[in-house]
Amino acid sequence: MKKILQKIMNKLINSCKKTTELIDKEAISKLTLTEKAQLQLHKSMCKTCDAYAHRSKFLDNAIGKLFNHNAPHNKTKLSDDSKSKILEKLKK
Repeated sequence: MKKILQKIMNKLINSCKKTTELIDKEAISKLTLTEKAQLQLHKSMCKTCDAYAHRSKFLDNAIGKLFNHNAPHNKTKLSDDSKSKILEKLKK
């Protein structure tokens, strides 16, 4: 029974490195249910990773506002015209 509990805990509790990877991943895509549980569990025990998550969200929002004042960062996209201009400059 002890080994089973240890395996479950090892699956649920990530290192800080893995947790920061999940925080960054969450900013650009959806996490699986397991990843969400791992992230929340680790952040509930680790103030450093919890602070990293808050700072990361703050920076993402601030950068998003710099590029588009009307849309949240995850919906900010270049217009087709802007993309074309960038491609033209890259070809030169």
